[in-house]
Order: sequence, then structure tokens, then C-alpha cells
Amino acid sequence: MTFQFDVADRRRAVEVKPHQDGYLVTVDGRQRFVKAVRVDGQTLSLLIGRPETNESRSVEAALVPVAGDGVIDVHIDGFRVPVTTRNGHDSGRRGKTVQTKGAQRVTAPMPGKVVRVLVRAGDAVKPRQVLVVVEAMKMENELRATREGTVSGVFVSEGQSVEAGTALVTVD
Repeated sequence: MTFQFDVADRRRAVEVKPHQDGYLVTVDGRQRFVKAVRVDGQTLSLLIGRPETNESRSVEAALVPVAGDGVIDVHIDGFRVPVTTRNGHDSGRRGKTVQTKGAQRVTAPMPGKVVRVLVRAGDAVKPRQVLVVVEAMKMENELRATREGTVSGVFVSEGQSVEAGTALVTVD
């Protein structure tokens, strides 16, 4: 089955085929073998490998629907990637695009506990800088800035419990 997704404001063609005990996934012509196991209602544990090398890596991905706009925030390795599905077809229209300018809203990828808040309102941040650390399922998840900016709001404190999708920090 072939899907069209907008990933961080770039259209991607994704083909998914059942293969052995997983899936053969082709994204823009690049193939990967993927085994997926659901950890909870929003989290997947993925084993991603290259068919030609037998090398693979383990990745945890949390999928958090964004209320009302058809976007799903995918949290991988501390990064939030907004994804919009185009329901398996390309109508030739971009439809609603994912905003890459304006505020970056950092949200909790899954229920957990805030163990560190590393920024304050007014702090300048750089891409990949760790903003908040959330512990979930006995693992610490470093949530990072996707781009340069200034912290405009910090909505949590250390020790606070949060639900999936809870706003933690915004960066303008």
C-alpha cells in the first residue's frame, strides 16, 4: 500500500508491504525492513534495518495526535516531527501545510515525570539543544529544540507528572 505524508512540510511517498515477520518500507526510494511492536496506546518500539546489510537499530516512537488539525506529532530520539497523512493518495493539492516557522511547541511524547527542565523563558536555544527531560517507562527522554530560537514559555517544573501531549516548552 502506498501513502502520501507531509513530514515537516515536505511531501513523502511511503510504500509499506508485509515482509516475513515485519514490513518492507520504502520512503522516497530508500528501503528499510521494519519490525514494530506496540508498547502502549501511543508508543511503538521499532527495529529498523537495511535489507542489503543486515544491520539494524532500535527506535522508540511516540505518536501524539494534535487536536483538530490532522497532524500527528511523532517523537523520535528527543525530536518532535509533525506529520500529516494524505490518506494514501496525492490529490495534487498540498492542503494544510505543516508550519515550520513560528512557535515550536514541545510536548510530552507519553505519560511520564519531568526530571529536568534545562531552560527558562527568555533563554536562547540552538538546534538539537536539550530543553526538558521526561522519564517514562524507566527511560529518560531528552526533548530537544528543532531549530534556533528563544524560549517563550516553560509550562512544567521538575517532579511534575505529565500526560502525553502536555505542552512543556515553547520556542519562538
